[in-house]
This record gives sequence, C-alpha cells and structure tokens, in this order.
Amino acid sequence: MAVVFSEYAKDRVGWFFGLTGPQLIAVLVAGGPVLWAFNAKWWPGVAGFAAAWGLVIVLVVVPVHGRTATGWLSAAVRYSIGALAGWTVWRSKASRGAIEELGEPDLPGVLSGTTIHDGPPVGIHQRRVALIQHHPARTWAVTARLTHAGITTADAGERARLGRGLAQLLEAVSRTELVGEVLFMVRTVPEDGATRAQYLADHRRPGSLAAVQAINNDLAVSLTRAAVRTEAFVTVVVAEQRLAKAAKETGGGVDGRGRALYLVMSEVEAHLRGAVEMTEVCWLTSPELAAVVRTGFAPGDADSITSAVLAHDKDAGVNAEVPWAMAGPSGADLAVRHYSHDAWNSISATIKLPDKGAVMGALAPVLMPSQAGERRSLLVAYPVVGLSRAERQSNSAQFGADLSEALKEKVGVRTDARGRRQIARSRAMEEHLASGNAMIRPYAIATVTVPKTVRVAEYGRRLDAAIRQAGFAPMRLDLVQDAAFVASSLPLGVSLTRSKDA
Repeated sequence: MAVVFSEYAKDRVGWFFGLTGPQLIAVLVAGGPVLWAFNAKWWPGVAGFAAAWGLVIVLVVVPVHGRTATGWLSAAVRYSIGALAGWTVWRSKASRGAIEELGEPDLPGVLSGTTIHDGPPVGIHQRRVALIQHHPARTWAVTARLTHAGITTADAGERARLGRGLAQLLEAVSRTELVGEVLFMVRTVPEDGATRAQYLADHRRPGSLAAVQAINNDLAVSLTRAAVRTEAFVTVVVAEQRLAKAAKETGGGVDGRGRALYLVMSEVEAHLRGAVEMTEVCWLTSPELAAVVRTGFAPGDADSITSAVLAHDKDAGVNAEVPWAMAGPSGADLAVRHYSHDAWNSISATIKLPDKGAVMGALAPVLMPSQAGERRSLLVAYPVVGLSRAERQSNSAQFGADLSEALKEKVGVRTDARGRRQIARSRAMEEHLASGNAMIRPYAIATVTVPKTVRVAEYGRRLDAAIRQAGFAPMRLDLVQDAAFVASSLPLGVSLTRSKDA
C-alpha cells in the first residue's frame, strides 16, 4: 500500500476564531467608531459606521485566491506604479548594443542583482563551481545537475525509503545551521534532436541502402517531435550573514565563502547519492550554468547549444559557451497573468497541499506536456526554519489552537472536522520537534512555457487541469508572474521565500 505523506500543518494558526493578531487589531480598531456612536445614541452614525466596519472586515479577513482584498489592492497599486514608471518592460544591453563586459550577467527583474563568481578549484578535475550571489536577498547559492533513475516502476516500499532519504537530507542541512533553503527543480523540455542527429552522422555507414537511410531519417523526425527530455537540478541557498561567519575560518572573501560552501556541497551530495539514490550529481560551473539559464529563457536555443557542445568535443576551436551578458532574454515584459520573454510566454501557479495528504510521485502529471513544443517546469522548495524560530512557531501554533478551541467551546460554537484536524496537527508538530525533526515550510510552483504563436491562456488552463488531476489545487500567481517564472525555471537560488520566514 502506498505511503501517504500528510504530517504537515498550517504555518500560521489564528488564535481568535481563526484571526491572526494584526487582523484582530484591525477589526477592533475599525469597530471603535461603532461603539462610540452607539454610546452617544447617534443611530444614523451607528448604521454608517457599522456598514464601514463590515466592509473593513471583508477587506481584511475574507481571502480571495489566497490573498485578502487589501493584499490584492496593495499588489495592484504597486503593479500600476511599476507599469506607469516603465519598470514592467525590460530590454537587454545586447539588444541595445551596450554590452561592456561579456562576463557580467544582464538579467531582468528579480535577477538584476545577481553576480556569478568562479569558486576555488576543487576535485581531481579542478572544476571551479559557480557561486551565485544575490545581492538584494543577501544570499549565496550553488547548483548541481541531477540524474535519477525515476520512481515510475518503484513499489510502495521503495518510494517510502526515498521519502525517508529526503527527510534525512533536510534534517542534515538543518543541523548545519548554515543552509537556509534547498530547491529542487525539474524541467520537461521538448527534445531538440541535436544529439540524435550527431549520432547518426557519426555512425552512418557510407554506401548503405537509401531506403534504410530514409527510414532512419523519418524515425528521427517523428520521434523528436514526440519526445521530451527531463532536466533536474538542486540548488542550495545560504544566507550571507551565516556564510560570512563560516568564511572567516576558511580565508575570507569569495574564495573563503566558496570553501565553506564546498563543505556543505559535499554533505548534500553524500545524502543525494546515498539515501535519495541519485546516480549523478554534477555541480555546475559558470559556463554550464549560463547555458542552463539561456535555455530556461529560450527553450528553442537548446538545439544550437547542444550542437555547439558536441562540435566542441571534436574541435576545440568551436566556442560552445554562452556569455553571461547574453544568457538572459533580449526583452521581457510582465503582464498581469503571464510573463513574456523573447519569443515565449509563461504562466505560473503555486500548488496547494491537500488536507488528505499526497503520495510520492503524485506531481508527475504536472510535468507531462499536453502539446508538442510545450515546456513544463516544477520547483519544490524546502525553506529550513531555524530551531529556535521553529520552537517559537510551534508553541504559538499550539497556543493558538488551544485558545481557539476553548473560545469556541465557551461560546458554544462547534469545531468542524477540518478545524479539529488542524488543531491535532499543530499539537503533533511540537512532538516532532522534540524528537529531533526539523521544521520545513515547503511549497511548489509549476510553470508552463509556450511560443508566442499560441494562446498562453489556454495552456495555463491545461496546467491548472494537470495540477487538479494530480490531486492538488492550483492558484495562479498573478501580478508576480516574473518572480514565479524565475523561481520555477531558472536554478539560480531565487525563490518566493521571504527572508523573515527562512
């Protein structure tokens, strides 16, 4: 029988009839004029203030697609200001002929503050792993390309073992007190056919039958159109504040931070190759990461990049590297419900965990393209909560659950089944922390990318349908489609995790 993973709870539990502290304060303050008018026996004022109070309650308390009305209003105002100021339209330096340094990243939006450093040589091949520094978030990150046999044919016991291996990995990085977030990304991209074409060119025998060659050519064309290729990455994110302290013991500076990150990388790689059963873990260098970023913005460029890499293996004079100044799109535009980059449009949605739990591999339908030329990408983020903060959140959640239950019993309000389940999970969280487990705040983002020649809204609805088919609930990330695309499609350590929550 498949193991259902359901040992999770809401990160914030309202302690007064489901209301958080700020919501309760806003409701009480807005109700003050009603009490004043009632005390003064000013009945027209009571009616007017009561109507205004009800409007405030609706705006502050009632959620609409995951946000309150005030949250939507704030986001809409900021988006409108950005649109009027021209911040939602971006053009690269290459498109304007203004490139000054090829090694300097020229990326849009939330990636504008990203710097790529070459780490110190490591390993028998003396590879210089790319160190990703994100200045606005004050974080450092490293990315590895993963290869796994998959779990399609795995039975329930094997999936449960892999689940325990992932839990061991997250608990190990939590005990380092250095790692702030572990990001797993999977991209299902259309097969470009470059490797197949090079293989046929290298192994085709001269003088073979024309009919055989024609059959092979037809098979190559038909299979390439129907095939997809899966890319998997893991990114380890470390806060600058923590890394700077560890870097003092390894020499300081960029190299010192690189050596400190290498220690974390070796520990993460050991767990990935061991309990998680990854067959290959390759930490990316700066040129390799630039190629990954370029194909993230423009999936159609994968064919030419792969062909250049294969040609470079035979002729060292062929330049197979993508300069960072050209790794980004030539232009990018943020719309309310999608993100436009080069000749592609993307729509992103977050995935809400179901109350009934989920089995390992349930997200597979989300990564399955519905049409040729469509790319799906999925990010599963595991922000690690520090031990002291985890204990405070657990105690607060348990206090809120107990107080909410007591208040409802006092006024004679029955607690429904969902509320009782949330209360039980909040109480169980403290027991898990006491037994040595880590607190993780996971979330997932799915993105579909299609050419501009097709209607992206239709593919967005197909993505929502795939998420529902997997047993989850989709929620569009409107007004932040650019940040959602970057988080789910580019393994650069940028996510939607707030620094105060990590």
